[in-house]
Amino acid sequence: MSHPPPRVVVLAGGVGGSKFVLGVRSALRARGWEDTASALTVVVNTGDDIWLSGVRLQPDVDSVTYALAGVNDSERGWGRQGDSERVNHELQQWGAGWPWFTLGDLDLGTHLARTGWLREGLTPTAVLERMSHRWDLGARLLPMTDAEVDTLVELEDGARLHFQEWWTRHRAALAPAGFHNPGIDRAAPAPGVLEAIAAADVVLLAPSNPVVSIGPILAVPGTRDALARTSARVVGVSPIIGGKVVRGMADVCLTAIGVETSAAAVAAHYRARDAGGLLDAWLIAEEDEASAADVAGLGIRSVVTPLWMTDAARSAALAETALGAADV
Repeated sequence: MSHPPPRVVVLAGGVGGSKFVLGVRSALRARGWEDTASALTVVVNTGDDIWLSGVRLQPDVDSVTYALAGVNDSERGWGRQGDSERVNHELQQWGAGWPWFTLGDLDLGTHLARTGWLREGLTPTAVLERMSHRWDLGARLLPMTDAEVDTLVELEDGARLHFQEWWTRHRAALAPAGFHNPGIDRAAPAPGVLEAIAAADVVLLAPSNPVVSIGPILAVPGTRDALARTSARVVGVSPIIGGKVVRGMADVCLTAIGVETSAAAVAAHYRARDAGGLLDAWLIAEEDEASAADVAGLGIRSVVTPLWMTDAARSAALAETALGAADV
């Protein structure tokens, strides 16, 4: 191509975020830009992170990394293809770890490498950069912050659980009263995050959980302000299709913060940039077309399009529509 590719920043977390990032990379390559690593930056949620059995787990970081590397287990939605669980079984024989939280052997290799580098003094940003050298990811991955700001779930009785225990063990069945990231008010965006947002041609909010995936990214001091100041258009993709969440228990999270499980309500949660919020445009599903006027009434351009990312082609088509909504 005779002109450079657009500079794209995606805020992402979870399975939906991983699929969408793959779609964005494919859409850029379909336009003729093979070297997408210079064009695509992904800011990944680290609120899901946890120390377990002495190693540091970064579930969303690994989900995005494995997906871009083509080694993710697409059936389960997490972990590595063809993984085994011998070490996990042995840990449980010792009474270590959590019996309901599976660590695959290949996945543990990632966690051990990460933990060793952290113990040597590398920051999470430097660790992720080192991890990215193993595969041709076609993207630059950045953690949202180098600080440890794990998500805790406050229950209605006042007890607090780590998000992973609430999500994985209890399947979000325990009614939450709120979500907290202790220390996040003192955190700072990881090196490169603010610069990438400032230089972007478009910023995309992936169809990730608005509360526990996108929410922590936006809660890091400075990130929301950077989104408000950037000259790039900010385009979000609804995680709601037909009034229902696509995967997981995001509806429980939304209810806990007083947001209805609907495409228009999530758009209102993010708010229009002209009203001090984030969004210039919002992609909603064909099943939710009736709410397009409600979204437009918020001062946000609504774009009705297929949102199901059931295969690579549909993910790429969705990403292309998102880029088009920003006139990129």
